Amino acid sequence: MRILLDTHLFLWWLSDSPSLPVPARALIADPENTVFVSAVSHWEIWLKVSLGKLSLPADFEKRTAEESFESLPLTAAQTRRVALLPWHHRDPFDRMLAAQAQAENLTLLTADDRVAAYGDFVRLIR
Repeated sequence: MRILLDTHLFLWWLSDSPSLPVPARALIADPENTVFVSAVSHWEIWLKVSLGKLSLPADFEKRTAEESFESLPLTAAQTRRVALLPWHHRDPFDRMLAAQAQAENLTLLTADDRVAAYGDFVRLIR
């Protein structure tokens, strides 16, 4: 399976948070799966850090680099797809992640009900 992590799952994985559902942990750890983290998630993370809404451990960048996740850049073609999405969700980061997953034939893994409304390419995990 080719998986795109929603930002909160990525952060929960890195921090080994108990909030990360066991099924998500299994999918991320499965070596048969290719797991992607989007540039959009990094943008969201650093924006929230700059606004004081998120604190990261000092070794955040080191921990990120140590993971075997694939990087997913943001392309112009992917951004066009945002205009085609229904307005299930107003969060621009989640909408862009949904558009990227759809454009790249990835399964977007999330724990957010509103993101799951985008369709069968999204997997809601609890």
